[in-house]
Amino acid sequence: MSKIKKIGVLTSGGDAPGMNAAIRAVVRSAIANGVEVVGIMRGYSGLIDKDIKPLAIRDVSNIINKGGTILYTDRCPEMLTEEGKQMAIATCRELGIDGLVVIGGDGTFRGATELTLRGVPCVGIPGTIDNDVSSTDNTIGYDTAMNTVIELVDKLRDTCESHARCNVVEVMGRDAGDIALNTAIASGATAVAIPEFDFDEELLFEKIATSRKLGKRNFIVLISEGLGADYAPALASKIQTKTGVETKFARFAHIVRGGNPTLKDRLLATLMGSYAVDMLLAGKSNIVICERDGKIVDGDITHALKLDRMYKGKLAPGDLDEFTAEQIDEMKAECIERRNAMKTLYEIQNKVNL
Repeated sequence: MSKIKKIGVLTSGGDAPGMNAAIRAVVRSAIANGVEVVGIMRGYSGLIDKDIKPLAIRDVSNIINKGGTILYTDRCPEMLTEEGKQMAIATCRELGIDGLVVIGGDGTFRGATELTLRGVPCVGIPGTIDNDVSSTDNTIGYDTAMNTVIELVDKLRDTCESHARCNVVEVMGRDAGDIALNTAIASGATAVAIPEFDFDEELLFEKIATSRKLGKRNFIVLISEGLGADYAPALASKIQTKTGVETKFARFAHIVRGGNPTLKDRLLATLMGSYAVDMLLAGKSNIVICERDGKIVDGDITHALKLDRMYKGKLAPGDLDEFTAEQIDEMKAECIERRNAMKTLYEIQNKVNL
């Protein structure tokens, strides 16, 4: 018999479409197993402040299609301190919370690891539009965010065509170019600039000038926000100066995070939420639920966090001390595989989009 009698669920960090579907799956899967569920409001801040309420089956009705998170979210600086961590643990002890399912990104997972090490079992679910959790092929919210970008770019293209303009569009993604790259391909963008690869501005100017001579009226250039807030507006100015094509700048910003989740995100969130409960009741903790090659699996959170740092070139001295040489080689291979997959997409985009 599982020792877990009551679990808490929270959402932390940036919101993502599909978080509500994951909450729903956690609640109903737990109740189906005879486990009580409480919702923790405002992420780790609510855990520290005891802002918590019971969740029953009907409390999560009609939310699978809703964007955002009914539990709300927050970024909690107190969880970076030992005092904050101890306050969170005290809440769990006082209210009889035997384990947590936490939905969010890398910051959320770091908090989960800290609580697990101090005796509160945690399971993480990757909920972030950025798709920047390297241990999973897809994160909850990523597909919806891309579909939102596509819809907005399609609308911009109508005006670009009417006025023979270029639009430089910045999209979210933090330090990852996944959203920008994939939506560039799917929207037929003339070019895309992402942090992962060098971008040849002069080649872009030549491409636009040549296409204009051949009769093309509209141009879309997608930019990842990871290149900095000033990059896209500056590029728009350069394009107009170098090519003579009237160029406007658009920043989609947080609108990309909102909206009803797509079928793919609802399904992914439901599968991950149910699996997270199964793993917690099976006695597993400090794990992150992942989608790999179409299957839902689990992996160590610490490994996932270090893999992320390796992929992003942010490893600090000592980060890999706990891993064997064989494990490190496997992590390097995963990073290479992910980077090569992006490179292939990048080359296809440059080849087929004019």
